Amino acid sequence: MNLNKKRRWHCLSGQEPTELDKKVMAFESKGKLVPTRDMIRTPEQIEGIRQAGKLNTGCLDAVEAMIEPGITTQDIDDVVMQYCKDHDCHPSCLNYEGFPKAVCTSINEVVCHGIPKKKDVLEPGDIVNVDMTLDYKGYFGDASRMFIIGGKTTPEKEQLVRVTKECLDLGAEAAKPWGFLGDIGHTIQKHAEKYGYGVVRDLCGHGVGLAMHEEPEVLHYGHKGTGMLLVPGMTFTIEPMINMGTWKVFIDADDPYGWEVISADEQPSAQWEHTFLMTEHGVEILSY
Repeated sequence: MNLNKKRRWHCLSGQEPTELDKKVMAFESKGKLVPTRDMIRTPEQIEGIRQAGKLNTGCLDAVEAMIEPGITTQDIDDVVMQYCKDHDCHPSCLNYEGFPKAVCTSINEVVCHGIPKKKDVLEPGDIVNVDMTLDYKGYFGDASRMFIIGGKTTPEKEQLVRVTKECLDLGAEAAKPWGFLGDIGHTIQKHAEKYGYGVVRDLCGHGVGLAMHEEPEVLHYGHKGTGMLLVPGMTFTIEPMINMGTWKVFIDADDPYGWEVISADEQPSAQWEHTFLMTEHGVEILSY
């Protein structure tokens, strides 16, 4: 190893290397990409992120209780804003790099970042992703769910929603301590492509907890044994975006904010997302 090479991992100042330090540095000495120490959460931070995740889950539950044919996506945004007001938390999407609403509502061929609107009335058979991040006392929870409006849609859309959830669950199973992020992406890609689906590559999961978006990037495609080392104490999202057709996407030219992402062939898309904590035994869901 080149001792002059700048290391990502550093032991705490004035302390002897712990067993965790030694294990991470052993991987780093073999040329593996490792996290920085500040990506490993303290017990206090984990508890804060867990509380934010519970509120985020509660807000999605509130949306699930009201979502039905005939409501607008603006109605969903109104519910999120009221929930945040009632629970002393903040919708992190609101005004984030110009995003004008509190939550993302993505219908059918909209892959992600759909903007709530009064004119967008939900129809029976629509599939809708509701994606939100809440900030509670400086800690962040992030998750999204798919909804089938009216409870029934085409067999093709139903399968897409189901398989996308399976991709999330299988990706979580593949996330093991001292494994690699590429293990997650490989597993998701393999399952999605078995059905002829495209795995979106322009967007990804990410670290979350002390900010809405942090290191590392969590790709939903790739190869086993590649990417960053997964170390207990890391918090991140897995959020596969799976298209019925091509994996390619474009930004809606009619969106004045430049946020709405649409599948390139305008076939339906689905997404599920949880926030996870990596533990010594696997992942724990913090927001779902």
